[in-house]
Amino acid sequence: MTAATYQYVDLPDAAVVTTRALLTARENITDTVAARAMMCIHGGAGHGKTLAVNTCLQELEPGEDVRKITFRARPTARAVRYELFTALDLAGEPPRHPSEFDRLLKTALAERPRTFLVDEAQWLNGEAFEYFRYLWDEPATQLAIIFVGGEGCHTVLRREPMLSSRIFIWQHFTRLTPTEVLDVIPLFHLIWADADPEDITFADSHAAHGNFRAWAQLTAHTRTALARTGRVRVDQELLRWAFSRLA
Repeated sequence: MTAATYQYVDLPDAAVVTTRALLTARENITDTVAARAMMCIHGGAGHGKTLAVNTCLQELEPGEDVRKITFRARPTARAVRYELFTALDLAGEPPRHPSEFDRLLKTALAERPRTFLVDEAQWLNGEAFEYFRYLWDEPATQLAIIFVGGEGCHTVLRREPMLSSRIFIWQHFTRLTPTEVLDVIPLFHLIWADADPEDITFADSHAAHGNFRAWAQLTAHTRTALARTGRVRVDQELLRWAFSRLA
């Protein structure tokens, strides 16, 4: 399986690597969905949260009805209602009154078990999180919710006892350790497969710093350097050129 669907850059031949964090996410998501519960996956930007969650949820489909919602700004409860209306592919026009809107969503969510992936959840405030809790608390909805976001997501949820007490599993994504980098990066892309481990460590310490998104970006530039120079193997001269594009 390639990572092209979920990478923020189009990187040919990139692979989804089964890291320790991804394996943990697979177990946590499977258990959360089975329990029809809510979980929170949080961590710094570029640590591989969204890619891991999308990969794990894809393994559950088509048997599991997964609906994905991404927020790019701080939504109100009204905005959350409209996003859910769209995500559920509901027919007709959205109701104008909140109570009518709530009844419609509850009815739709009671039709069958569903899982919501709520990405970029660091944009949610207490009101928006509370609305998801309101729907999840309805016994008929059979809803599992996976919140994925930056540290702000974790902070807001922890600040609200009514919300945090309902989170079934918390998972914190962190940077790859230097040892993990040497294990993972040669499997991530072909250009690193036969690279000298010292060059991989050099690249990580100077540019990528255990961040998967930074590794994707660095790999794209290094791949370009290999193509333009005709070289077949990564070396530190090529890496320094790639670093210059990241400064």
